[in-house]
Amino acid sequence: MTDPLAQIVGLLQPDLSYAKLVEGAGTWRIRRVEDGRAFFFAALEGGVRLDIPGQASFLIESGDFVLIPAAYEFTSSSTTSPPSPDLDSLPVEVRPNIFRLGDQVNEPDVRMLVGHCAFASPDAALLVSLLPSLIHARGEPRLTTLIQLAVEESRGERAGRDVVLARLMEVLFIEALRSSGPHCPSGILRGLGDERVAAAIRAIHERPTVAWDVPGLAKIAAMSRSVFFERFRRTVGMAPMEYLLHWRMVLAKRLLDDGKLSVAVIARQVGYSSASTFSVAFSRHVGVSPTIYARQRLFFDVSARDTLLQHEPMSAFG
Repeated sequence: MTDPLAQIVGLLQPDLSYAKLVEGAGTWRIRRVEDGRAFFFAALEGGVRLDIPGQASFLIESGDFVLIPAAYEFTSSSTTSPPSPDLDSLPVEVRPNIFRLGDQVNEPDVRMLVGHCAFASPDAALLVSLLPSLIHARGEPRLTTLIQLAVEESRGERAGRDVVLARLMEVLFIEALRSSGPHCPSGILRGLGDERVAAAIRAIHERPTVAWDVPGLAKIAAMSRSVFFERFRRTVGMAPMEYLLHWRMVLAKRLLDDGKLSVAVIARQVGYSSASTFSVAFSRHVGVSPTIYARQRLFFDVSARDTLLQHEPMSAFG
């Protein structure tokens, strides 16, 4: 049986190894402006208040894992001593890859692992759109264990450290998605937590070439058409046909990236009866035709390869 979550994670190719340990004491407040990259917090000790524009302020507690799949602006601050809105703290590197916020003298009351989550997939924007805007996992012993293992590994100098960290953080990412699903307001995780909606999602992922429509998917979910449509839209955050289109475009872009198949063959493999119908749908959704997209990806891959050859890779953990 196809596992939609495993498919999405596999296509995203998450890398959470861009992390640092942050300690805080006393009063502090730090505002970040990002460029849409994913950002995560793993709370090791103490609490942190997180404020994201358009959302209610909430507390990150010890053992919590928070992921913002597409971060643009947020503020984190101390909870023991509420800071002034005008305060803007600067992190101080006290030891290699360990930063301090607030009081630089007293024992820290907050410790957390924070960093960026990079997605290697060229289809990341499409895939991220299937995830909730905020993932907050709490009270999961497995998550706590993984976080502690990652911290211990990052502090050591053992052989293969970066490889172990990369794998640990990938598992941490998957575990966070699993455990936060039932608590998400909407998105693929919430949909997979609903037994009937999940049946329809699995059908789409298992057989994307089928000419699915709402009645057909409603039958898979053992629901009436109207009830299924509303339940799917409410839990996943988009209508069934919109989700089907999203998934087909993700698959199409992956096949175009491989560069091994013609547009006509790809069209059939993602559920379109003709290359022209597929090209129209792809152009509307992606913004360029399949042919132009493939050429752009070829140019990007060559440029990226040349850039990598000119620079030595650096360890994300110092």
